[in-house]
Order: sequence, then C-alpha cells, then structure tokens
Amino acid sequence: MSNHNHLETETKLYVPDLGAVAQRLEIIGAILVKPRVFEHNIRYENAKKTLTEQGIVIRLRQDTTAKLTYKEPADFPAVDGIQSRREWEVEVSDFDTMEAILTRLGYYPQVIYEKWRATYTLGQVEIVLDELPFGNFLEIEGTPDDIYQAIAALQLQDAPRYAVSYLILFDRVKQTLHLDFNDLTFANFQGIVVSPDLFSSK
Repeated sequence: MSNHNHLETETKLYVPDLGAVAQRLEIIGAILVKPRVFEHNIRYENAKKTLTEQGIVIRLRQDTTAKLTYKEPADFPAVDGIQSRREWEVEVSDFDTMEAILTRLGYYPQVIYEKWRATYTLGQVEIVLDELPFGNFLEIEGTPDDIYQAIAALQLQDAPRYAVSYLILFDRVKQTLHLDFNDLTFANFQGIVVSPDLFSSK
C-alpha cells in the first residue's frame, strides 16, 4: 500500500491452505482489489556484488503492469516477525526496455522468482495471498497494531511468521536440500516437496 514516507511494514505467514484464508477474508469483509495473477520478478545485483551485502534490493516485476522497486536495508531488527524498511516503487511503461536500461547501467539479473498473488484490503491493511514454488504464504502490510488485528481476525495466531524475504527462505531451502539451481521458479521445483521446517534458520 502507498505510504507517504515510503516505509513498508509487513510480515509473512506460512499458510498451506490459501483457499480457507480467502473464505475467511470474505467473511470478515475484506475487499479483493486484485484477483490472482502471475508474477515474474527479477532481482538485480551490481558488478561488485555489493547490493545483497548491504541489504539493498533492486527488483523489476511484471504482472498486469511492470514495476521497478528499490528497497533499503531495515533500520531496526524485526520484532515478532514484523519488519519495517523503506521502499520506493514506480510503474514503468515497458518491462523489456527497463530491463535493457538496468543492464546498460551495469546491473545484472541475480535471481528470477515467480509466484501467483491475489491482493485484498482489510481496513488500512493490505493482505496478499502468495503461491510460491515452495509453498503458500500470506503477506500482511500495515502498522504493527493493524497487522496483529488482521492476524487475529484471520485466526492465524499460530501460523509460522517470517520477517525475511522469500529469497532468503529460498536460500535456506536450497542449502538444506542441496539444490543446484539459481531461480525460484515453478519448473525448477516440480516434483520437490518442501517441508515448512526448512524455512527456519538453523
């Protein structure tokens, strides 16, 4: 959701049954603002490979539109699975042209990742249902108090909660299962069963 100071505060919850969550969202009056859509994401790195070290994200995303996103590292540690960091995002008119511009500026694709996403709002909170190659998640964005209220309204107090990115979860899965591919795609994960305990850092 847009924020005048560009501060994004969110948490991720592991929720295998997104159908049940969608039903609950309807019951509590959430509004479906963007139906389920496929996302293609590219995260970029620079020639010196310093962006990831610094916790900086440059991402190009294609769903129904193309968007370029820049995220800064978090100023403070996550609390109870909730993390805040500054984010700037802009819609671009052409995905391929923006990709070419980034390449010519010296950035290169570090990882490609895919997901299906449906977006809801509940009061001041944005709730997205994410289907990733390794599992299903709920992402809730808003103030910490609003996030807690949304989790309670969805009856998901016991769901595992994560403050880290999907790519960090992907790295944990890759290391534990000794996977040798680089991209988080549905094709790469075909036939691979991922236990949710692999998402926790060892």
